[in-house]
Parts: sequence; C-alpha cells; structure tokens
Amino acid sequence: MKMSCKTWLAAALMTLFLLSAQAAEWSSKLLDGSTVTVDPDTNRATVTREGVTTPLWNGVHRTQDGSALIINRGIATPNEAIIESRRLPPPKTEEWEDVNIVGYTPCEQLVRRVCGRQGECLDAEACDPAQQLLTMEDEERNSAANRNLMTFTSGQCQSAMKDREYFIQCEQRADSGSE
Repeated sequence: MKMSCKTWLAAALMTLFLLSAQAAEWSSKLLDGSTVTVDPDTNRATVTREGVTTPLWNGVHRTQDGSALIINRGIATPNEAIIESRRLPPPKTEEWEDVNIVGYTPCEQLVRRVCGRQGECLDAEACDPAQQLLTMEDEERNSAANRNLMTFTSGQCQSAMKDREYFIQCEQRADSGSE
C-alpha cells in the first residue's frame, strides 16, 4: 500500500503521541533509603530525602536491590532496570484483528466525538488528527480484501477513544468553553 507523505506524517505523529503517553519515570530506593528518580525524556536523575528533591551527584550509586546507577553530569546511564522499565509492550493486535465493523467505524466514532456530529467543533485541537486517522482508515479499508474488517488505524482510533484528555468530546469542550 502506497502512503502519501501527509498520511505518513500524521501516522507518525499519532504513534509518537500515543507512545509518549506510555513513558514513565523510573525510580528506586538507594541504600540510605532515599529515592532516586530518572526522567524518561532527559535521563536527569534526582534524589528525594526527607521530602526534599535535589539533583543526584555524579558517581556510582547502589540501589537497595544491589544494582549500580552511574550518574555523569546529572545524567543517568540507563542500567538494565531502567531499560526494562522503558520497553514497550508488544502491540495488541488481538483487540482489533479480524473484528467486523458494525455501524460507525472506530475512526468515524472518534471524529463524531471530537469534531461534533455536525462539525460544530471543527476548530478543536484534536479534530484534525482525528480526521487524518479517518482518512487513513478509509484508505486501508479501500485497499483491503474485506472492507468490513477493522484495520490497523481502526485499532489506533479505538485506543484514541480512551484518551479523554486530548480527544475531548465536543459537547464537553463546548460546555467548558462557555463558563
């Protein structure tokens, strides 16, 4: 299947958005009982003792599980525990694979929820990404042997429907904007 540059960019941005939400801080206890935390985006390490958080000093630090954490210029060198905590789970294709679409597709449902049933929230931040996902889903379904089955993008829309902070329902957005 040939994908346009715009479609590819939309897919990449949506995937990045969905995956970045999964990244979490890594933390562990040091031998002295304080808590070390490593930011997933910057690898900056901080230590919290008696409710006070400060940058973790350079050197090798032992965690209570016996592993070592190396800090250089405030940056943690990811050890096995940090790397393991950042591994993404395998994709859950079972949720949508070989599932028949009944009624509106997941992407149509997402667009209706975010952009409004009659387009009353077309200016919503998440409306354009939702519409791009719908376009991608349509392209996948048009090139599929069975148009009635969910596609990869249908699965992405199904996941996006669970994100109520970014993909805000049109009526909720209208209610909160009028206060």
